[in-house]
Amino acid sequence: MTDAVLPRVDQGAPTARPGRRFSWSWLGLVPFFAFAGAFLIIPTFYLVNGSFHTEDGAFTLQNYADLADPTIIGAFQASIEISAVTAIIGGIFGFLLAYAVIRGGLPSILGAALMTFSGVASNFAGVPLALAFTFTLGVSGLITILLQPLGIDLARGDFSIYSKIGLEICYLYFQFPLMVLIMAPAIQGLKAEWREASENMGASTFQYWRHIALPILTPTLLGTMILLFGNAFGAQATAYTLTGELNIVTLLLTRQINGDVLNNVNLGYAVGMGMVAVMGVTILAYIWLQNRAARWQR
Repeated sequence: MTDAVLPRVDQGAPTARPGRRFSWSWLGLVPFFAFAGAFLIIPTFYLVNGSFHTEDGAFTLQNYADLADPTIIGAFQASIEISAVTAIIGGIFGFLLAYAVIRGGLPSILGAALMTFSGVASNFAGVPLALAFTFTLGVSGLITILLQPLGIDLARGDFSIYSKIGLEICYLYFQFPLMVLIMAPAIQGLKAEWREASENMGASTFQYWRHIALPILTPTLLGTMILLFGNAFGAQATAYTLTGELNIVTLLLTRQINGDVLNNVNLGYAVGMGMVAVMGVTILAYIWLQNRAARWQR
């Protein structure tokens, strides 16, 4: 008996894989890359290049050596101090306000009003904010005039809105609302099961916050304070309008580039690189803390 021969079925030519088509969705990123290149990458390259050259175009390291000048060191110290003070005070005050809104049992209308105010106040800065505080606490400001019949004369006392303390008060106006906006979702993210489990095990409210809530919120709390630090460190328009001649790093940079007396553009570039270094450390610390905080949100 012979084996039957099966007819061969023609499978035809193998189907060609479709080529990868160009995705037009990438065109949506063109404005982003163009904006980043025009206002971030190119200016940064220009800043780095200028900090290593003299006005004649010769290569030098003298610009960075001049950063050891006591005036420049004092400007960095003053800026770091102002930023740290406003970040800590604004962070604590903003955290308490955020807790009052989310967990404090405030009426919903009051909580919504506070969140709306925080959204507006966190973006109210620059020249309008400086003018608002001048009209309120200046020599002829509204509160200054109202306090004079009570024997309190802000215009002749030790306090001045045009000083470093006055600038810190001005910065706090937009620092603590920003803290409220960032901390409110973090506080709202505390799971009710954690509180119930701690109560079932006999923990008090203090023990719950000490061993559960605060350890969870600490990375977000510290990260937001670092964000507030960077927010105040880079502020320029408010300080320039309110104080003018205060020795902080943003005003020093302005005087070096556009000033009539202090006018060393390349030294200004080196000062700018010093600011970039401080902001770079701030951003890295913020990213690290945010990654720590994200572990509890998974």
